[in-house]
Amino acid sequence: MRYSKEHKQETHARIIKKASVRLREKGAHGIGVADLMKEAGLTHGGFYAHFDSREALVIEAFAYAMDRSIEHWRKLADETPPEKRLSTIVDSYVSTVHRDDPGRGCAVTALGAEIARESAKTHKAFAAKLEQLIDVMADQIPDVPRKTARRQAMGTLATMMGTLVMSRVAGSGELSDEILASGREAALGRAEATKPTAKKARVKVN
Repeated sequence: MRYSKEHKQETHARIIKKASVRLREKGAHGIGVADLMKEAGLTHGGFYAHFDSREALVIEAFAYAMDRSIEHWRKLADETPPEKRLSTIVDSYVSTVHRDDPGRGCAVTALGAEIARESAKTHKAFAAKLEQLIDVMADQIPDVPRKTARRQAMGTLATMMGTLVMSRVAGSGELSDEILASGREAALGRAEATKPTAKKARVKVN
């Protein structure tokens, strides 16, 4: 039985969506192709009708997850006054909700360590999406040169991501909550440091 092009595209999108969640929950090597296809309602044999390799699936699923994060941040920014955009993004990211739901959270914190051991092709795809995330963060840092905004965005992101990883390692108890609170404070401290300070008026002494 032959399916239409539209049907194949819909099926492909469904596989990617399912895989993006499962990969973030279980890791890049924590779930097999057969299980992923089964969740999408397909047989293992149908995998190669959609992907050249497992690596191709991982790259697409990662890109999908990153695109969702980028869209979420842009939506938050659009709905928030300019002066509160950066802090709103930090608060939503460094949170117990995000910590406890890796399957629908940031792909960098869920898969970063594993992707770092993958092929150059995977690295390249990962880096491209990470740079987009940095640019979205830098967009929320006004009144400074773009290069400065990007450097600040990188530092803030590194703090946010490291905090989330540590909090997950610690579980969901008091220590984990303390890590989240400290990391949020540190990330927001970086955000405050980006605000331009008013120049002191020079007083002419006679």
